[in-house]
Amino acid sequence: MHFSFWDSARRRLHRIRRGFSRLWLNYLYQSLLATGVIFVILLLLNMEHAVVIASIGATAFIVFTMPRNITAAPRRVIGGHIIGFICGAAFAFIPHSTVLVAIIVYSLAVGTTVFLMVALDAEHPPAGGTALGVAITGFSLSVMVASQ
Repeated sequence: MHFSFWDSARRRLHRIRRGFSRLWLNYLYQSLLATGVIFVILLLLNMEHAVVIASIGATAFIVFTMPRNITAAPRRVIGGHIIGFICGAAFAFIPHSTVLVAIIVYSLAVGTTVFLMVALDAEHPPAGGTALGVAITGFSLSVMVASQ
């Protein structure tokens, strides 16, 4: 029997709806918690730190939708963002007078963050965004408080 693409898509959609109808309250709860966390972060930071806010948004997604995932473990979330913040802040102090030098500095901030997260067993993918955001926007106490 030959099934078309649309038959396959219809079966997948039916599976999604069936699972959703059982767990919709959990999904709503997760979404509201993530919304609350991002709301507080946005209150603490201004929009010039949008890249850091985006990485924290990715963390909220991981923590609230996949809490059993290894990257959602508190040690990895907190440790990864601390490493990302420190690396981003350190590389933000390196003067970069040209676009090419700036790109190299920003890339090194992320690469160093990845290296240290792996070495310290604190892998958390959104922390690379924290390093990039802090390297681009510079050191700030408000970013330090929000990224922890």
